[in-house]
Amino acid sequence: MKELMGSIFSGLIIDENDKAYFVQKEGITFRLDKEEGEHKLGEAVEGFAYQNQNQDWRITTILPESRKGQYGIGEVTDSRRDLGVFVNIGLKDKDVAVSLDELPLMRELWPKKGDKLMIALKADDKDRLWGTIADEKFFQAMGRAGDETFLNKDIKGMVYRLKMVGTFIITADNYLGFIHPSERYQEPRLGEEVSGRVIGVRPDGVLNISLKPRAHEAIGDDASMVLAFLTRAPENQMNYTDKSNPEEIQKMFGISKGQFKRALGNLMKQRLIEQKDGITRLTKKPEESVD
Repeated sequence: MKELMGSIFSGLIIDENDKAYFVQKEGITFRLDKEEGEHKLGEAVEGFAYQNQNQDWRITTILPESRKGQYGIGEVTDSRRDLGVFVNIGLKDKDVAVSLDELPLMRELWPKKGDKLMIALKADDKDRLWGTIADEKFFQAMGRAGDETFLNKDIKGMVYRLKMVGTFIITADNYLGFIHPSERYQEPRLGEEVSGRVIGVRPDGVLNISLKPRAHEAIGDDASMVLAFLTRAPENQMNYTDKSNPEEIQKMFGISKGQFKRALGNLMKQRLIEQKDGITRLTKKPEESVD
């Protein structure tokens, strides 16, 4: 059975009812929903085999992009501390688990609902289907080289690797990007889509990216910068207040203590944040604010 799980094969239709056909392969009977198309008894159909959430054998002619030996992007739907995260690869009655063994050690860097992962499939010795994350060599092989025309352009990409030296992303057009820790306020999650700007191009064509605002944007929009920091921060809070050391504020936010205090005052006036016991925390999201 392990060979059939997550594989594409051709099986024979041996029976049907009002809602489904029943396809047999190697002594196993798979259910094929009739809503996928009309077939006849005795006909051979090709499809993708899996077990759904109820452990029922299913086959679908709507082939997912993620398969054994083939990577595809899926959207994260949920997570479980003792197991990992679940990814929607296009199966209507099953999300595929990615083991916590493949995820960052720090749980706050795990993908959240709506983030995306590039995964292939594998079956274990108990015939369970798992997702396995594409490695760095895969992205390097599919990546395109950028050039000087990208400089200072805004760019979006999916985080595919987290390392001590920085964050690696890939754009929808398969350009690779690198974010040095000094060019971000918080470390992005694995699978998160980030928006930044290109500040350099390496000799190998990898784009150097900054997630920090341009200088003129930072001067005119300090409150938005602090708000973005809090929105991304664990538990939506930070250990910086209007009493914090000016050097620490300058190092973290790139602005003076006076600018920082004015930004906090603006946000508190809008009742978006509060300060208590040396902590500044988000009280509500910007879209929840009222005039």
